[in-house]
Amino acid sequence: MPSRPVNLSTDNIKDRILQGDCLDILRQLPDASVDLVFADPPYNLQLQGSLHRPDNSMVDAVDDAWDQFDSFAAYDTFSRAWLAECRRVLKPNGAIWVIGSYHNIFRLGTALQDLGYWMLNDVIWRKNNPMPNFRGKRFTNAHETLIWAAKDKASKYRFNYDAMKIFNDDIQMRSDWMLPLCTGGERLTNTEGNKLHPTQKPEALLYRVLMACTQPGDVVLDPFFGTGTTGAVAKQLGRHFVGIEQDKTYAAAAKARIDAIAFGNDTELMKATTGKREEARIPFGWLLEHGLIKAGTELSDHTNKFTAKVGADGSLIAAAALGESIRGSIHKVGATLQGAPSCNGWTYWHYKENGRRFPLDKLRQKMREVVTAQPATITGPQTYQ
Repeated sequence: MPSRPVNLSTDNIKDRILQGDCLDILRQLPDASVDLVFADPPYNLQLQGSLHRPDNSMVDAVDDAWDQFDSFAAYDTFSRAWLAECRRVLKPNGAIWVIGSYHNIFRLGTALQDLGYWMLNDVIWRKNNPMPNFRGKRFTNAHETLIWAAKDKASKYRFNYDAMKIFNDDIQMRSDWMLPLCTGGERLTNTEGNKLHPTQKPEALLYRVLMACTQPGDVVLDPFFGTGTTGAVAKQLGRHFVGIEQDKTYAAAAKARIDAIAFGNDTELMKATTGKREEARIPFGWLLEHGLIKAGTELSDHTNKFTAKVGADGSLIAAAALGESIRGSIHKVGATLQGAPSCNGWTYWHYKENGRRFPLDKLRQKMREVVTAQPATITGPQTYQ
């Protein structure tokens, strides 16, 4: 069975379903202990009366006690309380996703901003199989809204831009997502064959959120765990989850569901593709310190039109017009020689190795392996002429 919280710490909250009141358990979680929050809170639908289809069959609407509040003020108080606790448990560079409908998403957006979260996007989940509007008095409600926000304005939140672009056939991922409702074999049912939870989200939605904003090993908190979609997808992708659920039936179903899933252990396969913007910054001088290049090495552009020598301080010295010389960074000297406003010295300048010329960027990549504690390709100091 799901566990009740006891002496919660950063280490022992991972991959657990904590059964109990959302606010009570959130207050026990350690500060700065999770990387991402995905929250699917009560929508406060304010339903009045039963809803029937044209054939007079009743629609299975969300009329559970957990979705009912005495007033908007009561809903706002509850929302601000759990959002404040989520912000506390987020790491400094963490972020939150909150999903809702027109009934509650605007109130949640106000609360997020008032509490200090920094808005990043609102994403429209457009359902390609929405429930019709049976009464014919409004538009068919065919979408829900997700708000993505960083913990605060200064947060260096994760966004796997390159992964999302690859995911979308090399086109930038847009903020409108066409995905179906949770149906078929994915939908959990009770012993009578009816849907177990009225608002179970499709795994495809969580898959996209987690691929966009996490990497293997990250911890994702879902304070309204329900039947465990967040945990199921997190485990598949090699991420860790923390689920909070007050309903024993939902919690038990979520545990059984997640226990049947293998953890995504292959980090290389599970990680999201990253671009150059996320690579470690390498100053040129580090190459000299680690013996990857030495003072006096001659560099040239790929056409061999310009040459320069490496100084011991990481500067380049190159001949200029009228017998003068110029000295500066690999970028500044490259730009000056070309009469250009800027220059990427890593790709402009080339060194010679075994009779062939290679851009300095090759050595920068070797240096990155040192920085990330993966020096397997470097067997000792090497110098290139």
